[in-house]
Amino acid sequence: MSNNQTKDIKSSVQHQFGQVAANYSTSTVHAQGIDLKEMVKIAHLTGAERVLDVGCGTGHTALNFAPHVAQVIAVDFTEGMLAQGRLLASERNLANIEFRQGDAEKLNFADGEFDVVVSRYSAHHWPHPQNALREFRRVLRPGGQFILSDVVSFDDFTADTFVQALELLRDPSHVRDHTTTQWLSMLAAANFQAEVAFTWDVQLEFNAWVVRMATPTLNVNMIKTLFDGAPQEVRTALQVAPDYSFAVQGALFHSVRG
Repeated sequence: MSNNQTKDIKSSVQHQFGQVAANYSTSTVHAQGIDLKEMVKIAHLTGAERVLDVGCGTGHTALNFAPHVAQVIAVDFTEGMLAQGRLLASERNLANIEFRQGDAEKLNFADGEFDVVVSRYSAHHWPHPQNALREFRRVLRPGGQFILSDVVSFDDFTADTFVQALELLRDPSHVRDHTTTQWLSMLAAANFQAEVAFTWDVQLEFNAWVVRMATPTLNVNMIKTLFDGAPQEVRTALQVAPDYSFAVQGALFHSVRG
């Protein structure tokens, strides 16, 4: 992928999420997901950790880690998302979170600066996830933890193609939902010792899903058309309901810097 293409993708991320940032501060999926407690649980925190939240969005992950650690630095590419995060942190009187604009693939931090790096529902927007993983390893201290939570795609080719099409129609800044196997391979290549710590079904209520991203009506109708014509194996895998609500797979990866 060329530098110009990368810039176009990242500009799309800023544009898309800048205009809908407030929606993500109240999104049930993002604010109350079952994986949030699991992320904190598997970190086995002592209270002294310095944590980096990459692709923090409106700060839900940072907000959940903050009461259990010394400091959280929350980084996102979109200033509108960071503004929402600062507001939420202020409402909860959390003074140990700092929100900064930054790029997951080029972090402005020193080597070994953090004890834990976390990222949730952001990785499917990274044009070069391998670069991001190398950066996370660089800024982690030896033995530091990286905890990744994201939607993952299906190993079945038909279901995988269908999921990628849905995601792109809904959100043009989407890059890819990688499979569990692909993530484990990329983590190993970046010299992380990684495992899948938790999996769950991410239930998506259709109307909330498209309204949250301000998906154009034309694209909404195209998504519905895709669902209407989907083979039964895809409808079963995604648990498609009559109102087009559906479920995707979520996976939580726990990794230690090798």
